[in-house]
Amino acid sequence: MRALVAGGAGFIGSHLCARLLADGHEVVCVDNLVTGDARNVADLRSDSAFRFVEQDLIVAPPDVGAVDAIFQLASPASPPGYMRRPVETALVNSVGTKHLLDLARQHGSRFLMASTSEAYGDPLEHPQRETYWGNVDPIGLRACYDEGKRFGEMLTSVYWRTFGVDARIIRIFNCYGPHSDPDDGRIVPTFVRQALVGEPIPVHGDGSQTRSLCYVADLVEGMVRAMFRPGTTGQVFNLGNPDERSVREFAELINRLCGGRSEIVYLSVPERVGDPQRRCPDITKAKTELDWEPRVPLEEGLSQTIAWFRSRLGIPA
Repeated sequence: MRALVAGGAGFIGSHLCARLLADGHEVVCVDNLVTGDARNVADLRSDSAFRFVEQDLIVAPPDVGAVDAIFQLASPASPPGYMRRPVETALVNSVGTKHLLDLARQHGSRFLMASTSEAYGDPLEHPQRETYWGNVDPIGLRACYDEGKRFGEMLTSVYWRTFGVDARIIRIFNCYGPHSDPDDGRIVPTFVRQALVGEPIPVHGDGSQTRSLCYVADLVEGMVRAMFRPGTTGQVFNLGNPDERSVREFAELINRLCGGRSEIVYLSVPERVGDPQRRCPDITKAKTELDWEPRVPLEEGLSQTIAWFRSRLGIPA
């Protein structure tokens, strides 16, 4: 099988490329390297089944020939990343997604739209089920990403209903692991980087706000199952870890695993605009229809992530 991974040099995309190669597939990785990193796929380039194409999907669909499966992961994904590039973020999730859907329609490819838990906004339902429509500010600072992903979901559904494209949607909840950008502003990269160098770890408010973290290998397993399992066409799946914990607990655990040299500082300044107080997936559908749930324990996943960050940042153990 020949698969196209859009955004394949990014954090999650690079792990997906490696997994597909390990499964014996040919992989075309398309990325414009705006937020992706060529180092994430450097080890894959020696594999004859891997091809890297540097291209902006907003401009045109990639000219890569026939493909059997298309994974749409192309988009800035961290708040600092998409707030720096709001227009590009909105367009890659709309125009870029259309280009890939047209390619899927042309070649009869399977298609997977990687959406996000941000599609639920600051949720009024907890935990969030796939049937929940969300609580999103359509003109807020984060709308370029939130509404961009929601537009991509809509377009994917339109191509499935109108043209019979073999498409499905996943909504990714907070994911962590190796290859994440140390400066992307999210909880794990930020806390790990600060704890490794002994800097204070800032936590907004009292740290009682919650997140649910899923290790990247678990997420990739869910993505592969969502793409290739029979009966997933036209479906939406939450992929994340329902192990909900407070930001304070994450800060304390990461600090301990990094050596416990940092002070955790509780800030009274306002949180980032649009940050949800609680976020946790209901993964009943993924368990039932994909036979999937996260397997990697939090401490094990964090330990592997910390080891990778030490190597990337050149910090001795």
